[in-house]
Amino acid sequence: MASPSSFITVQLKKASEVDLAKPLSKFIQQTYPGGESQAEHCRAAEELNKLRKSALGRSLDKHESSLETLLRYYDQLCSIEPKFPFSENQICVTFTWKDAFDKGSLFGGSVKLALASLGYEKTCVLFNCAALASQIASEQNLDSDEGLKAAAKHYQFASGAFQHIKDTVLSSLNREPTVDIAPDTVGTLSLIMLAQAQEVFFLKATRDKMKDAIIAKLGNQAADYYGDAFKQCQYKDTLPKEVFPLLAAKHCIMQANAEYHQSILAKQQKKFGEEIARLQHAADLVKTVASRYDEYINIKDMADKTNRALTAAKKDNDFIYHDRIPDLKDLEPIGKASLVKPTQVAVPLSQKFTDLFEKMVPLAVQQALTLYNQRKADLVNRSIAQMREATNLANGVLASLNLPAAIEDVSGDSVPQSILQKSKSVIEQGGIQTIDQLMKDLPELLQRNREILDESLRILDEEEATDNELKNKFKERWQRTPSNDLYKPLRTEGSNYRNILDKAVQADKQVKERYQSHRDTISLLCKPEAELNAAIPSANPAKTMQGSEVVNVLKSLLNNLDDVKKQREQLENDLKSVNFDMTTKFLTALAQDGALNEEAISVTELDRLYGGLTHKVQETLKKQEELLNNIQNSHQEFSKMKQSNNESNLREEVLKNLAVANDNFVELVANLKEGTKFYNELTEILLKFQNKCSDIVFARKTERDELLKDLQQSIAREPSAPSFPSVPAYQTGPAGGNKPPASSVPTPAPRTSVANKPQPPARPPPPVISAANTASAPGPAAAGTTAPSASSAMGTAPSQAQGPPYPTYPGYPG
Repeated sequence: MASPSSFITVQLKKASEVDLAKPLSKFIQQTYPGGESQAEHCRAAEELNKLRKSALGRSLDKHESSLETLLRYYDQLCSIEPKFPFSENQICVTFTWKDAFDKGSLFGGSVKLALASLGYEKTCVLFNCAALASQIASEQNLDSDEGLKAAAKHYQFASGAFQHIKDTVLSSLNREPTVDIAPDTVGTLSLIMLAQAQEVFFLKATRDKMKDAIIAKLGNQAADYYGDAFKQCQYKDTLPKEVFPLLAAKHCIMQANAEYHQSILAKQQKKFGEEIARLQHAADLVKTVASRYDEYINIKDMADKTNRALTAAKKDNDFIYHDRIPDLKDLEPIGKASLVKPTQVAVPLSQKFTDLFEKMVPLAVQQALTLYNQRKADLVNRSIAQMREATNLANGVLASLNLPAAIEDVSGDSVPQSILQKSKSVIEQGGIQTIDQLMKDLPELLQRNREILDESLRILDEEEATDNELKNKFKERWQRTPSNDLYKPLRTEGSNYRNILDKAVQADKQVKERYQSHRDTISLLCKPEAELNAAIPSANPAKTMQGSEVVNVLKSLLNNLDDVKKQREQLENDLKSVNFDMTTKFLTALAQDGALNEEAISVTELDRLYGGLTHKVQETLKKQEELLNNIQNSHQEFSKMKQSNNESNLREEVLKNLAVANDNFVELVANLKEGTKFYNELTEILLKFQNKCSDIVFARKTERDELLKDLQQSIAREPSAPSFPSVPAYQTGPAGGNKPPASSVPTPAPRTSVANKPQPPARPPPPVISAANTASAPGPAAAGTTAPSASSAMGTAPSQAQGPPYPTYPGYPG
């Protein structure tokens, strides 16, 4: 994990291959209407899949172009998050990633985690962006300005990316993450990257020969950052083992550099005693690094430079200045100057990012459009239903009054013109045969829908039963969302479809009963004119009624009622033809407010679009009510004037029935066609529901197989001691002589465990500088000091965290 220049780099996580194109294309085909836009979105899904393979499916060079690819993929994930419903029960794509720092074991691969979560994929991709940035930074030429600037930029970006993961990982995953992306781990990595960025600025200031006071402050701040990072990971084994000593060494070296440059400032201020004290402290820190961490960092140049300066300072002071050398604790603390901060993660991170799904509206807008269309359909259907109900009421009233046939029937032995027109209309529409065929199709359509629904729920039941069996078998090891919980929304949806089908069956039954009660009369209406005339009883003509005032009034009222009906037909067409795309309005509201108040926007817009039409619908209802009252009053006068006998009453009854038969035929055909359309549309919806169930069950099976494989590897990794039978009592006594008794259980062969890992030798104590020993300058570990043994160091846990050799003067809190 350490680069040749002793900068710490982070390994990339490895991802398993995933096909994004197939599930996204399926969602697009189910959600968006066919045409160019659907094809364009599907092509974008293919491009996204290629981008993932390019970013994660190969080894990446430590180059800007590789980082750009990773950043583009991360930006694209952020842009599709609000547009696709990634979840376990919608678009279920399982992303599998390995722990970046886990090397695996003899019995199984490295630790990995598989989650159906886009947030998890984003987190892991951002981790790789930060890791690759740390590697690119470590490859820079720090002898040039361009290299120094690039390294500082990449380290600060890596720090910001790790910090972003720390802040968001738990909410993104909703479960315990792998160790490498856990908040503690990425928090430490963020601080390490920040320390390295500060060190780069220190190197640049040194190279640019800036004032020693500034360089000292920069170095002291870098030492501060390294010390904090050291504290955070001191007793954790989450990071590779070489990180810990390297952080300790870096802390000491940066502190030594700060002291060295502060000593130059002291010399300029003619504080020769302070100069020697600081150089002595710097030399001691360098010796500490040389004795403990020489395999991790090369400090020869620093040691030579410090020792030369110290020797010269002591010589000048001894022969010329004779300045008192102060204690370390009495020195003024070195100030700190931070020139770095974590780069905020603000998408787009890539400079060349173009959204593949730019034309696709966000999911919130899609949902708002769905709700708007539902409100619109309810309003239109309610208005149309009111008008049709009113028309049926008017037809029923006219049929009960035998109008207009009563005022047309002047001869008494021919078919009235209105009845002939009704008969012709029924015959043109297919008559009885049309209804019979429609009635025959309905049960088949119903059965098809039931079979699709039953099959959808069956595969859910089957997978859930398997999940329950495995849960009972593996208990708490079976770490995934129970199928019972995951399928609740789907089961609720399935129950709704079942209720819809049950209601449809009841409606079909009512239509069938109505048809049976009116079949004979409708059949009569389908006869030729001669047969129809023969079936209608003849009666004495009422010629004296023709031309009378009451007949003319009735005819005028009936004409007005016909006009109202025609107006309704036009209004129905107008209501159906209103079309307005709400996408732009919802997108604008979302951009302005960051959220959508769909109800307020939809109600306002529907009132603007349909307010005038619904007002006209209400006017036709009022007008019809007035006309029907006047028609009934006029018909009473007509009935008083008309001669009445048995023959005329019988003829009038048959004519009424024929008028009612026509109305029933029209209504039955309309109901049956609507039923057929309903079942066909429901079939499409149920097929989508079946696909949804199939997709989630397939994803769950894939996840189950992966989890079973991981469990088998996990079980294989667990140590298991053989079980031995109890030893009989007579075997426990001494067999002879002074032989010690045998153990009741054979001792198994020694096993390697974490606690028995060889420990590094104990560190010598940090140097203690005082005025008394400054001249002799002893090393950090005196020759007579005996280091504690490794076993004693292991056996006794320290009472508090043992950090690197922090300075003991007030400038830094030890």
